[in-house]
Amino acid sequence: MTLRAAAAAAVLAATALLGLAPQTAAAPVPGPLSATAGDGAAAPDTLATLARFFAREGKVSPAAAQPRIEGEAVPVNHLSPDFVAGRPGAPVARLEFLASRAVSSDGQQAALWTARSGAGWQVVNIASGDDEFRYARLGAAKLPGGTVFREPQIDAWYVAGDSRVLPLDEDAVRAVGAGGTTLAAYRARVARAYGDKLPGSPYADRGTAGGYAESSAAAGPPVAAVTGAAGALALGGAGVLILRRRRAAA
Repeated sequence: MTLRAAAAAAVLAATALLGLAPQTAAAPVPGPLSATAGDGAAAPDTLATLARFFAREGKVSPAAAQPRIEGEAVPVNHLSPDFVAGRPGAPVARLEFLASRAVSSDGQQAALWTARSGAGWQVVNIASGDDEFRYARLGAAKLPGGTVFREPQIDAWYVAGDSRVLPLDEDAVRAVGAGGTTLAAYRARVARAYGDKLPGSPYADRGTAGGYAESSAAAGPPVAAVTGAAGALALGGAGVLILRRRRAAA
């Protein structure tokens, strides 16, 4: 497992424990939900952390970064374990967190992840790049009204609707082909891949991240070690995993 993949798995495992409510929309979240998440994203402590994040490689100083939040938060959906398990009526994806676009004075961009916990909405991660917003836009153009979601185990992005699952990046094309697949065929594929690795399974009980990704000495350190190595910044009393990504846009 690569450091980036392990760190992503750690975030997935952490956010899964928050008991997020299912949501399938891929458009910006309207109303109080967006406002509540936006309040956390624009808080002074959050902006100060963003300034340090944008300055981490010396491209700009923390004082000059002047980070700002642009636009509304967008929901980020991940492949649902209930869908993998074949539970009747389960949607293909569930809401994992909301992403707010953060921009530095020198043009750097990052996604600020806000997740719902028992204490309300909390910032849980800062990730470089604009994947969340770009794929939401691509999905809306490819299948208006569809559900944009990520299969985190292989870092693949899709849009689902009308009983079809269509790829939005190269990882998804490798998984389902350039023309996509039916929802039933996709369910069969993820059931084969992850059906024995769901939370509560013996595989998950061995301590792997979310029951999805196994770590070994050859693959790298355990997720817990990777999380610590990736570094956390204190933000309003909550730890924020700094996830540095990504490959170039597909």
